[in-house]
Amino acid sequence: MPCLAVIITLLAPRLAIVLLWLLTGWFHGVFAGILWPLLGFLFLPTTLLWYSAVHHWFGGHWSLVPLAGLVIAVLIDLSPARGRRQPREG
Repeated sequence: MPCLAVIITLLAPRLAIVLLWLLTGWFHGVFAGILWPLLGFLFLPTTLLWYSAVHHWFGGHWSLVPLAGLVIAVLIDLSPARGRRQPREG
């Protein structure tokens, strides 16, 4: 079941954020205000999820694994979607 949750999160991170916000207390205490979560939801949703996961799973300590995950999350968020599609011929 956790693997399915990870797959859904990578396919639709904004949906995962909304579900976590509505159904759990996942984001309580992670951010001081509403500005950073809102900006993360709009521009870097995978990074927002990873940042909150570091606070829950690693106690907010930024060591090698959390930093590597942060770099991967930022790359996922900033990668262009057009580069993955094949151009249409004809």
